[in-house]
Amino acid sequence: MAILQKHVKNSSSEFVKSTTESTVFTEAGPLQKEEADDPYWSRSETQLWTVVLLLGTCLLYCARVAAPICAVSMASEFQWGKKESGIVLGSFFWGYCFTQVLGGYVSDRVGGEKVIVMAAVGWGSLLALTPMIAHFSSVPLVSVTLSRFLMGLLQGVHFPSLASLFSQKVRQHERAFISSTVGTGSQIGTLLIGGAGSVLMDWYSWEFVFYVAGLLAVSWAYCIWKHLLKGPIISLETVGVGLVKSKNTRIPWKRLFSKPPVWAVIFAHLCTSSTFYTLLSWLPTFFKDSFPEAKGWVFNVVPWLVAIPSSVLGGYLSDHLISLGFETAVVRKLMQFFAMGASSVFTLLLCGTRTFPLAIAFVSATMGFQTFTHSGVSVNVQDLAPSCAGSLYGVMNTGGALSGVFFVYFSGYVIDTTGSWASVFALMSLVNVVGLVIFLVFAEAERVDIDVSKPKYESIQI
Repeated sequence: MAILQKHVKNSSSEFVKSTTESTVFTEAGPLQKEEADDPYWSRSETQLWTVVLLLGTCLLYCARVAAPICAVSMASEFQWGKKESGIVLGSFFWGYCFTQVLGGYVSDRVGGEKVIVMAAVGWGSLLALTPMIAHFSSVPLVSVTLSRFLMGLLQGVHFPSLASLFSQKVRQHERAFISSTVGTGSQIGTLLIGGAGSVLMDWYSWEFVFYVAGLLAVSWAYCIWKHLLKGPIISLETVGVGLVKSKNTRIPWKRLFSKPPVWAVIFAHLCTSSTFYTLLSWLPTFFKDSFPEAKGWVFNVVPWLVAIPSSVLGGYLSDHLISLGFETAVVRKLMQFFAMGASSVFTLLLCGTRTFPLAIAFVSATMGFQTFTHSGVSVNVQDLAPSCAGSLYGVMNTGGALSGVFFVYFSGYVIDTTGSWASVFALMSLVNVVGLVIFLVFAEAERVDIDVSKPKYESIQI
């Protein structure tokens, strides 16, 4: 007798009733019957918000990198050593690590765009006021350190809020391109502040780097509030909706943290972040110390000119390999090998570099290969836990920020104690290699946020 297996969901009657009343599910995602109830952006809105958020991410990194760009000038004026500079630069990450998970949690309830705008007003204003805070304080080291800490708190919500916003407003088949496009703002912003900041310091003083970057950020936030956000940023209605949402939100933390692939992706991200933040904070000082006659705009711009197309290349290569039939886990590991393994080779080559052109070439190669992590670890989070990728990303970034605090400060201590940049570069390479080995051994691309072994459907024989 022929057996016809018909798969019916548990509680099918409730499911059918709810979907027929409100939503039709297609491969592209849920489509509302009423256009007015469609939660997703239209094509024109998507394009507009992509440009807007790309600009916002650029300004975020302009603000973040302003202090490292000006570190040498500030240290000279306030008579700071490498240890003091390390404290100031590292304090940002102390604040940054505390608001990652919180930023995603609040954004899920009130809207990521609102959290991003409110935070931008805060860190933009604080950045513009930093020079005055430093000059009018009796202990500039303490006041600037506190200012950087508060800026870290405010900027920590940005990327988790982006993840939340895209999950709510962008259709699934459009999220990858938009996320990667907005993400390139980190390289573009670093590039812009590297070039413009060097020019402002040459023409005026280091204070103008803070003034310009801060005022641009506040102006951006004002334009978003004035022209794109409708009504008050936070209202009683918004808070009420957020409280209702929180009742049904449960993240399987215990299950996630019992899986080796989750720990592998967290540890690899921690190692990658620690080396990236150390390079971001100390490279301007390295070039000033090793090649005092070099032009600032060269070493502040060229590595990021390489990083931007490298990031796009990594994303294209990753998607292309998967489309050819390669296993997703294998592709993630290959991308991370370039990000951590290949970049470490060029970091080690910096140890014996004696000429400025070679140093620029090695640093550019290091930064270029490091961007491949966007197609490795960063995407692997979505493979493992698509239902709570934003929260897990917040946990990862918290670990990355903590490692950034330690390595930025410890690097300053090593340089001050030994006078050797080679020791720092060798340590960074070692950290990357250890993280890479852990990721290659334990990383997977199967979902771990749900029990895939449990049947979702009942098999009925007729």
